[in-house]
Amino acid sequence: MDKAKWTSLCRRRNFLALVLGFGLLYGLMSSGFISMQYQGIIITIGIYVLLAASLNLTTGVLGELMLGHAGFMSIGAYTAALFTLHMDLPALVEFPLALLLGGALAAVFGVLIGIPALRLRGDYLAIVTLGFGEIIRVVIQNLSFTGGGRGLYGIDEYTTFPWVFWIAALSVAVMYAMIGTRQGRAILSLRENEIAAEAVGVPGTRYKVLAFTISSFFAGVAGGLYAHYITVLDPATFDFNMSIEILVMVVLGGMGSFTGSVLAAVVLTLLPELLRDLADYRMLIYSVVLVLMMILRPQGLLGKREFSLSRLWERLTAMLKKPVPAGGKGEE
Repeated sequence: MDKAKWTSLCRRRNFLALVLGFGLLYGLMSSGFISMQYQGIIITIGIYVLLAASLNLTTGVLGELMLGHAGFMSIGAYTAALFTLHMDLPALVEFPLALLLGGALAAVFGVLIGIPALRLRGDYLAIVTLGFGEIIRVVIQNLSFTGGGRGLYGIDEYTTFPWVFWIAALSVAVMYAMIGTRQGRAILSLRENEIAAEAVGVPGTRYKVLAFTISSFFAGVAGGLYAHYITVLDPATFDFNMSIEILVMVVLGGMGSFTGSVLAAVVLTLLPELLRDLADYRMLIYSVVLVLMMILRPQGLLGKREFSLSRLWERLTAMLKKPVPAGGKGEE
C-alpha cells in the first residue's frame, strides 16, 4: 500500500474511532450512567486538552518555553463572556461567535507580545511570557467592566460535552495537520537548529510569531469554553499556577506530541479527583510527577511520537497473524 492510501486509511480509522468514542460517552451521559459530577470532569478534561495541545505548539513543536499561557486563556474567557452578556442573539449563533472573538483577541495579543518577545531566547523569553500573564491578570482585576476583583457573574452556561469534544478534537487535528505543511516544517526546523534554519532562508521571527499566534488563538477559545462552563470568572483563577499546570501536561505527555498532551491532560485532570483528600497538595503532587518523569522518562509519555489507533491495530493484527511454531515451542 502506497503512502497516500495508508494516510487516508489511517485518517478514516481514527475519525471512526473518534465518532464511536463520542457516541459511547454521549450515550452514557444521556442515560445517566455517568453522574453529573463525572460529566463535569469530562468537560474539564476537554478544555485542558485544548489548552495543553495549544501550548504544545509553542513549547513542544517550536521549542520555546512559555510561562504565560493562562494569560491568553483569560483574554479569551473574559472576551467571550462579555460578548454573550451584552449581546442578545440565538445561542447557536452567539456562542460560536463569542469563542471566535475570544480566540481572535487572544491571537492579537499573541502577535503584539510575540513580535518583541520572540526575539529573545531561553530563560529571557520564559520570564517575559510569565510577566505578561501576571500583567493581564492584574489588569483584569482592576477593570470595572470585567467585574474587578469580585469577578464576572451571570454568564450563560453554553458549554456542553458535544461542544467541548468536537471543538477540542477539531482544534487538535488542525494543529497536528499544520505540522505537515511548509510552515509547520519551518517551525520544526527552528526547534532543531535555529541558526541553521535561518542560514538556509527560514525567517525565524516570522514563523515563531505564527506559531505563537495560533497557540494564543486556541488558548483563547479554551478560555471561552471555560467561561461558559463555570459561568463565574475570577481573575485569581488565571494565575501562575494555571500556566504551570498546563506546562506540566505538555512535559508529561511529551514535548512535541499532541496525542501525548491529550493523554497527559486526561491523567492530570483526573488525578485531583482520584486524590480528592489530598487536594491541598495538588501542586506538590504535580511537582513530584514532573521530577519523576524527568528522571525516569525525560522524553515524556510519548516523546515526540504520536499515538495512532491505526498503527496500534496494524501491530495487533500482525501479532495475531504471526505463525505459532508447532507444539507451541520456539525453534531450538
